[in-house]
Amino acid sequence: MNILVCVKRVPLTGGKIVLTEDERAIQTRHLGFTISPHEECGVEEAVRLIEQHGGTSTVLTLGPPEAEEQLRDMMAIGIDSAIHLLTDGSEWDPQATARAIVATVQAQSEPYDLILFGNESADAGNYQVPIRVARALGLPCVTGIKAISVEDAALRCEQEVAGGRDVYVVPMPAVVSVKEGINLPRYPSVPGRLRAKRKPLSSVTPDRAQAQLELVRLKLPAGSGKQVEVLGDGAGAAPAVVDKLTEIGVLA
Repeated sequence: MNILVCVKRVPLTGGKIVLTEDERAIQTRHLGFTISPHEECGVEEAVRLIEQHGGTSTVLTLGPPEAEEQLRDMMAIGIDSAIHLLTDGSEWDPQATARAIVATVQAQSEPYDLILFGNESADAGNYQVPIRVARALGLPCVTGIKAISVEDAALRCEQEVAGGRDVYVVPMPAVVSVKEGINLPRYPSVPGRLRAKRKPLSSVTPDRAQAQLELVRLKLPAGSGKQVEVLGDGAGAAPAVVDKLTEIGVLA
């Protein structure tokens, strides 16, 4: 098998997100970076499939020079090689991202049997890129997958639905996006990181297609907030506490 896994460099999930003054980007000065949880599972699935069936695996990302760190991390857990589509760090819309990936796939001498994505990135979460890539390449596409297995020259993909699972059997080559929970990703080991430094990584600067979407501004979700109200001191505060509990519905 020849497998390509596409990942994206994103701020660490759970970190405090601060916007720039123009509200058009995330202030990344004090943020750490990783790849999305769905994509971690996609990389792990690629490594497992190669371990089971043989072949080669490649990880691809579109991002700034610093994204090489994430590519090396993925090679440290077993991916064989990497492709870095270099950008200036600005956000690309889904259409431009998909076009750059499609052009890269078409330029490879050996076709891919499987192109894996995470179901969505942890930052933009737009779900579009895998479907756009599959459409442009004329390949079958299955999204939101929780299990993959190879059956002869086809893929058996299981998708969780209410009350059970839908099963899709699609011919290869195919595009599949996986969800977190399909497996338990391994962590890079020290020997793995040393091996990753010697694995091949090619870099290319893709042409950016004219944007068809316009970013107006970003907006942080409203936080739950915390409020403190002093109800009194000592035993004299008891009636106020009872009134407050009644007000919020704890006491009938």
